[in-house]
Amino acid sequence: MDQTCCPEYAAISRRGFLTGAAALVGTTTVFGSTLLTVSPAAAATTGPTLVVLSLRGAADGLSLVVPHGDPVYYAARPRIAVPAAQLVAKDGYFGLHPDLSPLLPLWQSGKLAAVHATGLPTPNRSHFAAMEEVEDADPGSAARVGWLNRLLGEVPGTSPLQGFSVGGGVAPTSLVGPEDYLSAGSVDDLEIAGADQWDEAGGRLRSLHTLWDGASSVLSPAMRATFQATSQFEAVKATPATPANGADYGSSDLGKALRTAARVVKGEVGTQVITLDHGDWDMHTDLGTLEWGRMQRLAKELGTSLAAFFTDLGERGDQVTVVVLSEFGRRVQENANRGLDHGYGNVMLLLGAGVAGGRYHGRWPGLTNELDSDVLVTTDYRSVLAEVVSTRFGVSTASVFPQFQPEALGVMRAV
Repeated sequence: MDQTCCPEYAAISRRGFLTGAAALVGTTTVFGSTLLTVSPAAAATTGPTLVVLSLRGAADGLSLVVPHGDPVYYAARPRIAVPAAQLVAKDGYFGLHPDLSPLLPLWQSGKLAAVHATGLPTPNRSHFAAMEEVEDADPGSAARVGWLNRLLGEVPGTSPLQGFSVGGGVAPTSLVGPEDYLSAGSVDDLEIAGADQWDEAGGRLRSLHTLWDGASSVLSPAMRATFQATSQFEAVKATPATPANGADYGSSDLGKALRTAARVVKGEVGTQVITLDHGDWDMHTDLGTLEWGRMQRLAKELGTSLAAFFTDLGERGDQVTVVVLSEFGRRVQENANRGLDHGYGNVMLLLGAGVAGGRYHGRWPGLTNELDSDVLVTTDYRSVLAEVVSTRFGVSTASVFPQFQPEALGVMRAV
């Protein structure tokens, strides 16, 4: 992480702070560089796919979706504000950062929308605590179950590949729980250690089957599901690694992760939830302008990679919905280091199937230009997620977001 000045955030690695959560989830089987959390599995099913992309480090929503119609925005950011004349997809009040211009075809076809002034019910400026709160989405509960794991418990299908996290061996808190999920850095990482080209006679797998197939141990169902998962995933490995339709993901980590996600979708192995991370968005210093700084670089990676993802999927993209969110936003007023300190409200992006796109949603609270001014939250982020869940999967939002009554927003439509 370059130039991160939050000791708390710098100390958190995706592997480090989530390993404890992953270890608490049922039975885990580790093979190669992959972690699989499994229960007895049935055949894979196909259906809608939800991709959740987390912008780690608290992205500045006022830079990604600029409220150019609010004069306070320019007064509060004399050095780092995005000029109104250079915004894209601009209406009378909002516009997208120009480095998101690769997403314009999605906006123009009604498949990209933004929901501003979203966030947690109350401010939480701790990266660690806010990430966990957003991903649990069940305030006050002591249960270690994330909202995506609860979703997997409600949708048909029990494939061990139903939930997939593109990452380095551990999954985010949102996927943690009793339902099956898989975490791997790439498609080709999925293999049983020792069952490789040097084991030409297949002795490793035969030994494992002999040991586990007839055993009564509580680990036996996990091992059998592991065998099934590796077998099912051969369909993904057989999917061409070269992106389709001329899609160009670029060379960023996000591009590589979304390229893997597209390959999983095209493999049609029953995966219904995919998670990815992108960061570091913790820009206390050198957020920059359109000519330099980390915001323009990360916004370009975000726009390029997401556009390539839908190009790569082609018609399969008609079943895929992407949600982009961050743990909290940044302050309204720039600081002395051309950066922004921890804030509150933020923006969420919705792309793909079922999105009521080509417009900006939400109730704008207006900005104030004080040292500690925040973007106030007018829409609980769970209302956005609940509408995605109910529209795309037809499940009970009360089961996915316990003790929460979502607000009807109109950000999604029936497909």
